[in-house]
Amino acid sequence: MPSMYRFSVPIFQRGLAVLATYLDKIEAHAAEKSIDANELVGARLIDDMLPLSGQFQRATDSAKLAIARLAGIDAPRFEDNETTVAELRERLKKTEAFLATITPETMEGSENHDVTIAPGGNKITFRGEDYLANFALPNFFFHVTTAHDILRSRGLPVGKMTYLGAFA
Repeated sequence: MPSMYRFSVPIFQRGLAVLATYLDKIEAHAAEKSIDANELVGARLIDDMLPLSGQFQRATDSAKLAIARLAGIDAPRFEDNETTVAELRERLKKTEAFLATITPETMEGSENHDVTIAPGGNKITFRGEDYLANFALPNFFFHVTTAHDILRSRGLPVGKMTYLGAFA
């Protein structure tokens, strides 16, 4: 039976690497077009959606909180105040550093842990495996996808292979 570790930490790490690639693409695009890269940090698909910075914040929160909830440990807290590419890059690094502390043993038995969340004030309790499969991973990828879509809508050269990331 595949481990909860295998289907969480490496998957989140890969998604965070994709987000780091998006930051590289932002900087290259900005240099090519002679624009301020940080202007893209506030870009949105539509007015009632979070900006790019919010997508990065929610994706990193999704990764660190999912692991913390499953493992029964505390997650690092971030201020959600990033306004520059450099600050988003630092947030990714801090999230990656947290994930790097997690071992397969940390996640042992987490598939059977109860995880309770309250999105929109609605309290939901999942068994760990169901939480990861039905909430944590879809939520994480929603925000990675939305970040991708924001950049595409602004003319950045990101495509499906950028989103899928490196295969190793």
